Amino acid sequence: MSASSSASQPASQPASPAASRPYSQEHEHGHEHEHEHEQGSGRSRKPWLVLLAAVVVALITARLGWWQLDRAAQKNALHAAMAQQQALPPLGLAELARDEAGAAEQYHRAVRLQGAWLPQQTVYLENRQMNARVGFYAITPLLLTDGTAVLVQRGWWPRDLLDRSKVLAPAAPAGPVQLLGRIAPSPSRLYEFDAQAQGVIRQNLEVSAFASERNLPLRPLTVVQLDAQPAPNDGLMREWPQPASDVHKHYGYAFQWFSLSLLSLGLYLWFQWWRPRRASRTALAAQRPGPPHDQA
Repeated sequence: MSASSSASQPASQPASPAASRPYSQEHEHGHEHEHEHEQGSGRSRKPWLVLLAAVVVALITARLGWWQLDRAAQKNALHAAMAQQQALPPLGLAELARDEAGAAEQYHRAVRLQGAWLPQQTVYLENRQMNARVGFYAITPLLLTDGTAVLVQRGWWPRDLLDRSKVLAPAAPAGPVQLLGRIAPSPSRLYEFDAQAQGVIRQNLEVSAFASERNLPLRPLTVVQLDAQPAPNDGLMREWPQPASDVHKHYGYAFQWFSLSLLSLGLYLWFQWWRPRRASRTALAAQRPGPPHDQA
């Protein structure tokens, strides 16, 4: 009896692996759902980041284009002011400015002066270009008849290719001279390692500093010597560059910047707007059933 009853009772069996699956599967499914949600939120943020980047690039490049146009306008205005000043009759010694404010109003005016060179005070500014060649600007003070002096940018001389410290430019002629020139500020400044250089060859020159250095009664301006008739026989080149002669390059740079601005917007519209919508329309067209065929 006991044996039959024990036989009739089913033996206890271990729990089925399927019974332990629901929690683990639901747990994994929850992680996958969260992961997909994070990816979806990342995808939803991506178009806004791309739009922001495209707008920033477009604005920056457009601003650079307007800056180049502004530089071109400044040079055109300078060229017009120079042409207006140069059309005026030449100034004489009595009208030559004695202060910086008056000198600024006379920039680019023609001037006729008489005096004598001070050749022992000549300096040479290196790394100056003329006609795409590197050389020196020869600058010599001219002692005027009233006892004051003016710095004259006499001309350009090529640099010795073997010894850059050697200058073989001819000295200024002795005796009284008559000079035709154009009033200008100090020569443009270039980068220099030693700002205190005071030798015959130097990188930059300021009128006030040079006056104190050499103890000269200099006017607060310089004169760019021109080739008058008869031309000075000193071998120096005087094909001075015009400030507005390279204005065309600013228009070229502006065109490049504006093109980049339009390109950034065009690429955004293509990859984020037109291309996805065209792909969507193509996919929808592929899913549509074709027209029914007639059956015989």
